[in-house]
Amino acid sequence: MTRAGPVDELIAKTPDWRGAMLGKLRKIVHDADPEIAEDVKWKRPSNPLGSAVWSHDGMVCVGVILTERVRLAFSAGSSFPDPKKLFNAQLLGKSRAIDVSQNEKLDEQALKAIVKAAVGHNLAKTRPAKTRPATKRARSRRTK
Repeated sequence: MTRAGPVDELIAKTPDWRGAMLGKLRKIVHDADPEIAEDVKWKRPSNPLGSAVWSHDGMVCVGVILTERVRLAFSAGSSFPDPKKLFNAQLLGKSRAIDVSQNEKLDEQALKAIVKAAVGHNLAKTRPAKTRPATKRARSRRTK
């Protein structure tokens, strides 16, 4: 999968440590799941660059560049094991996030495990499409 696209632009337009950190988080996410897709969403006046979104059969996580940190948010994070206690933000409700400050060391293996758990959570929710009963018109075509 080529990674050239809107997330590259987001990282390039954030030339300080936060852009580099988002790039590092991106690499960890892709290493955890090479099939993951990425995009940039939610551009608005208060956040004109938007947020990086990674998905695999549903949203896995969102990378947000904040004023003094970079946040990796998981909408169903409360469902994932976090033995290394990486989640340190958005601790109420179902979502969980990891805020990373400048010069902070990341436990890459623990973060990969959380990403893999998020992908697994999405894959477990995926069900085959329901087959609808044939309509009269479809049945009549088959009998001709």
